[in-house]
Formats: sequence, structure tokens, C-alpha cells
Amino acid sequence: MNLNDPAQLAVLLEAYLLAAGRPLSLERLGELFDEAERPPPARLRDALAILARSCQGRAFELKEVASGYRLQVRERFAPWVGRLWEERPQRYSRALLETLALIAYRQPISRGEIEEVRGVAVSSNIVKTLQERDWIRVVGYREVPGRPALFATTRAFLDDFNLKNLDELPPLAVLRSLEPAPGILDEEELQPSGPQALAEPAEQVSFRSLLAELDSMEQGLKTDFDDLPEPEGEDPGDAGRERAADES
Repeated sequence: MNLNDPAQLAVLLEAYLLAAGRPLSLERLGELFDEAERPPPARLRDALAILARSCQGRAFELKEVASGYRLQVRERFAPWVGRLWEERPQRYSRALLETLALIAYRQPISRGEIEEVRGVAVSSNIVKTLQERDWIRVVGYREVPGRPALFATTRAFLDDFNLKNLDELPPLAVLRSLEPAPGILDEEELQPSGPQALAEPAEQVSFRSLLAELDSMEQGLKTDFDDLPEPEGEDPGDAGRERAADES
């Protein structure tokens, strides 16, 4: 195989990506070659461009996400491909999605700040679910009494939502069209937060009003996580996994 030929190199990269089954960064792809034959990054990009064009008209595409490049089934085939798995896709509550949206658009943010915007308590199960999905992580602590944890999204969040960086998040104006029908409250929304919890019923929070408040925060979104501080007392295992994700 002539690795100096981008067309032949594209075929080899296709094999790498199919075998990996996960995103591979440009650096990781380069590491898969012996040093003497390693293509320069520019040639790798040329080969990836050829591979992307070769996917046109096929059921799969080459997609660049936060962790690198991956081959994936095109979204329009999801209704049919999903039949391969008997288990139904997990559905998430509006409260969970609102919490995730707040973290994505206003990170880093504390649980108390999320509750202040939503007007209701954030269920511990919501935070646990988002962390178990590896969509959010603790990136530091607010220097105020109690030192509340600060949450931010992860590379896995970007990968799972087909995003290269946070700049690719849809504008908040677009998300307003996704407001659910009025009159539907999640169980978590029936738990008011703060001193009012003992005296006043919870006020319904509409997705439209939530996104309207977030609209002023749309500018200046973070596009990487390199400058986020590591939380004190972080589990060494978590730190190791983060480093492994970065290296890949």
C-alpha cells in the first residue's frame, strides 16, 4: 500500500475507524503508523476528506465530533436501524433536559444557580443520571460559603450529540420551538426550592421562559475544556479516564 497516495490512505483510515467503533483523533490516527511511515497531519486530513466524499450516497457518513472522527449511520436511517435493538431508547424528562440545557449554555454552573433559574429543586436523580451518562462533570467549586460544585459538559456530551464543540449548539431561538404542551409537570417540578418550599406551591416553569432567560447568555460559549479547573479531591480514576480521553 502506498501511504503517500491520499486515496489509498483513505481506505486504510476507513478500516481503522470501522475497527475502532469510536471517534479517533487526528493525533491518535497518526500514532497507528510506524514512525518511519507516519503520514503528516496534512496528508491525513486530505485522506479524511476523500473518505468523506466516498461516503456520499451511502448509508453511513464520516463525522467529526469533539473526540475525533468516526463513521456512523446517517440519522435518517435511525427509525429502521433502531429495530436491531429490542430495548426501547430511554426517554428523559423535561426537568432533566432543562437542567442539561442550563449546564450546556451557562457552564460552569452550580446546582443552586440551576434551581434559581428553574424555580424548583433539582432532583439528585437528575444530576446522578447526567453524570452516569458522562454528559456532565464537576469542574471546580464556587468560592462562596459551602463551596458548591460547578458543573460543565464533557466531550462525551459533544460526541453523543454529534457536536464538534459548543459553538455548534443550536441557537436558543430555535430551541424555543420545542416547548412542550402547557399543563404538563414533571415530578421533579413539584418540588419547590428555597424558603418557599414550605409555604407556596410550585409555579410551572415553561421551556420557553427558561430559554428566554438563557438567550442573553448565548454569546461567549466555551468551545473546549482545557482551561477548566480540576475539582479538588477528584477521584484519581476519573482523572485517569479524562487523561485517556484527551490522549485519544
